Amino acid sequence: MNNSSNSQAINKQAFGVSLALLIPMLSAIVAITPLAIDMYLPAMATLAASFNTDITLVQQSLSLYLGGYALGMLCFGPLADRFGRKRLVLMGLTGFMLCSLALAFVTTIEAFLSIRFLQAFIGAAATVVVPGYIKELYGKNTAKGMSYVSLIMMLAPLIAPSIGSLILELGDWHLIFFILAFYAFILLLLVGLKLKMPSDIDKSSRSTQSFFGAYATVFTKKGVKLNIASGVLTSFAFFCYLTASPFVYMEVFGLDKSLFAILFSTNVGALMLANVVNSKIVGRYGSKRMLKVSTFFGVIAGIALLSVNLLGLSYHFTVIMLLPLMACLGVMSVNADAIVLMKFQKETGTATAVIGTLRFGFGALAGPLLALFYTGTAVPFSALMLSAVLLVGLCQFLSRHEPAALEQ
Repeated sequence: MNNSSNSQAINKQAFGVSLALLIPMLSAIVAITPLAIDMYLPAMATLAASFNTDITLVQQSLSLYLGGYALGMLCFGPLADRFGRKRLVLMGLTGFMLCSLALAFVTTIEAFLSIRFLQAFIGAAATVVVPGYIKELYGKNTAKGMSYVSLIMMLAPLIAPSIGSLILELGDWHLIFFILAFYAFILLLLVGLKLKMPSDIDKSSRSTQSFFGAYATVFTKKGVKLNIASGVLTSFAFFCYLTASPFVYMEVFGLDKSLFAILFSTNVGALMLANVVNSKIVGRYGSKRMLKVSTFFGVIAGIALLSVNLLGLSYHFTVIMLLPLMACLGVMSVNADAIVLMKFQKETGTATAVIGTLRFGFGALAGPLLALFYTGTAVPFSALMLSAVLLVGLCQFLSRHEPAALEQ
């Protein structure tokens, strides 16, 4: 009873800063990753020409960024739990800003690749703490807060390439990184002035675990592993879609780029709508039930998607089946993460690092697996997405005997 009262008191203190500012600010912090990845995509050919190198070498900066980001999460997750979140946010945004400025002045591809890796690594310090802040703000309704952040953050990869293209109309590729640096600078000012959460002052809320001890705590916590696996498999299904959708829509079905862009945006819209719905009703039904129900309907949508492609039906049927499947993936993802985060009081940064790193790692397998099962049709991507959702269902079935009560 006392713990519940304390939690409510903390949340009321946190609301001293308007949620109307906090949630967009936290979302904007997480958005530095998709912005840094997607804004410079239209400039790849220009970068290759500027560095007098092949575009395939410039494309390696994407893999380096993802690798640096995953490594950064692993390093900074436990440090955030031990030394406080705000300190890590300030350090991460400062490092990201300086790296962005440095990228605007590089003259060789080697320097560009090295600094991109460093930019991702240090930027992870800022983003890895955000789910912990969300949990502190929303308590038992963490999934609701995660839905809001996911909703706002999904706008970043949708608009980032267009922003990058617009910047190239106004100037050269250097301007993209100047703008990223300015974006980080504005966030740095906002965080310094407005981010004032109880956990940043109350040192008793911080973990006393060692670096590896924090990871041991996460992996040995009851009721965590199967839900981490659920979130990772959900991301794998999403990465299958991201990797295969250009091929499926433009090569298999012969659609043009404009129609592909519309259909891709429509599927992201389904994800966003699902997060809106989840934010409205998860408080009533709870994350466990939302995860199980969305997994059930995800399996049905996945079976339907595979069926229409096995039958060789037109792209209209694939689009119709993908909409509910993507919506289900959105609900599954935020609720699986929320269930895991609610298991921890002091190791939320470490738990976020584990979730994020595994998601990127398994997401990277989507491309090789799609290539391995390549048939020139949409069947392999449909089968892989269905397999991932079925495995989530298996994880939830195996977790049915775990206690439903959250352990905080």
